[in-house]
Order: sequence, then C-alpha cells, then structure tokens
Amino acid sequence: MSSAPGPYPAPVGKTSRRLEWPFLPPNLRVFIERKCGSPVVEALSQTSGFTPGFASVLVCADGSRHFVKAASVKAQRTFADSYREEARKLAALPTGVPSPRLLWHLDDDWVALGIEYVDGRAPRRPWRASDLDTVLDALEVVADELTPPPAGLDLDTLVDDFVDMVSMWDHIKAVRPDLPHLDEAAALAAGFADVVGGNTLVHTDIRDDNLLIDGDGSVWLCDWNWPVVGVAWFDTLCTLIGPRGDGLDVEPVLATRRLTRDVPPEAIDRVLALLVGYFLKSADDPVPSTSPFLREHQRWQGEVCWHWLCERRSWQ
Repeated sequence: MSSAPGPYPAPVGKTSRRLEWPFLPPNLRVFIERKCGSPVVEALSQTSGFTPGFASVLVCADGSRHFVKAASVKAQRTFADSYREEARKLAALPTGVPSPRLLWHLDDDWVALGIEYVDGRAPRRPWRASDLDTVLDALEVVADELTPPPAGLDLDTLVDDFVDMVSMWDHIKAVRPDLPHLDEAAALAAGFADVVGGNTLVHTDIRDDNLLIDGDGSVWLCDWNWPVVGVAWFDTLCTLIGPRGDGLDVEPVLATRRLTRDVPPEAIDRVLALLVGYFLKSADDPVPSTSPFLREHQRWQGEVCWHWLCERRSWQ
C-alpha cells in the first residue's frame, strides 16, 4: 500500500461502458419514444458510475429532455434487478426528498425507467468545500424526511446488508500481512453492528457521480438502488471519503455537522474500518470489462479510508 492515497485515479465522468441508444431493441426504442411523447433525435450517454446498463439523457424532436435507464432481463439480469429495485424505491420516496421522480416504469424482457430530467452538474472534482456544504445540507434534509422510512418498503437493515464485509479483513490479512495494526482494525470492523442501528432510510451510495447540483444550487440525490435502514449519519460519513481523498480537511466537518457532531469517535472509526475492508478486498477482485476503472476507484477509496482511520487512531 502506498504511503498516501494520491490523486483520484479514474477519469471523472468516464468510468463506465454503457449500452447506447442505437443498440436497444427497436420495439423498446418505440416504447420509450411513445413515453417521451416525441421522437428521439439525440441520446447523451451518461458515462459516470460503474454499471453497464443503458443510462442516457434523450433529446426529443419537440425539444424536451428525458432521463432513461434500461437493462436486459436476460443479458444483464443483475442490473435489471437493480433498476427494478430502484423503481420500487423511487416510487415510495416522499415529495420532500430532493430526488428526481420516477415518471414511468417498464418491467418485461427489459426493465426500463423514465426518470425526471434534472438540468444539473455533478460536484466538481477535486471536491470544493462549497459543493460539499451544499451536498451535506441536502443530506440533512433527506435524513429528516426519511426518519422513519416510508411505510411498506420492506428494507434490509444496514447491519444485515453489511455484515459480510467483516470477513473481508481475512483477505486483507492474508494478502497484506505486513500492514500495521491489522488485528486492531479488523476488531474495529467486527464491532460495526453496535453503532449503525437506527430508523432512517440510508442511501448507502452517495458519491459525486450520484449527485446533481442544479442552476439554483439545489442538490438532487440519484440512483436509489440499495437503500437500507440504519443510522442517520452513515451517508454523511461516506460522502466525506471523496473530499478527504481530494485534500479537504473533513474532521471539522464531522465536528460541526448536525448529523455527525455528537457521534462518538469510536463509532466513526468502526465504520471506517469496515469500509477499508470492503474497498481493499473488492479492489483485488477481477476487473469487469464494462467498468474498467471500478477496481482503481475501490482501491483509492480504501486507501483514503485507511489513512483517515490511521490518522484518527494515531497509528503510525
């Protein structure tokens, strides 16, 4: 492991290889155009993120714009299931949550979602303090709106969803036995379940490529595939990984933000240790052809979390 994480290694906004509009089945394109209400004249593929499903802004002949996702149930079952889950969760979100709304949903040979188009940009990389403050403001609104979670969603808990990450430290011990404080870090991760229980719907995947900032400065949270029920401060902590790696001092943020300022330091450290195990183990998995930068992204995130944890624990 390097002595410092270094700059973010992936090309920002160009991390995935997605299906393009001309390669969708003709009957699916006809269906989508009918839902849009006008023929599609241009499709702007959204190449951020790390999944290969179709995700494009469709520009129509009448000047309207539409954001559409799609995945084949047969050829991309995992991603079709993910989009199906996203549709279910988007439909249940309260109107006070700043998220693009689900407009229509197809579930057949393909799973397709028509989602409200938002004219916005992702937070700039490297992260700026102004963008981070705006995003964290939005996360506080989301936590308020989603505590308790919407009725009837039947979500997993954060503990149940993340428990398998604890054993990922076994892999790290095996492949990096010279890493200092291995046993201490693994013990911290093993205690994560004691600190993440809660009654908030947690997004769990807040990164710059899942956020949009519109012209009015409002933040929109996208990609609601994997929310769970857990502690309200989890999303705020995860959001700080990228800014920390990009050079921002995030400790004062933890100390002052409403969702994190009263969280015991040990609780933060347990979650950071859990994330180190997940990211560094995942970084050693095979590289998917449709997402060539995924493992570099995960390795960088793991190193950021590791150096942050070491600093907080005063580990050399």
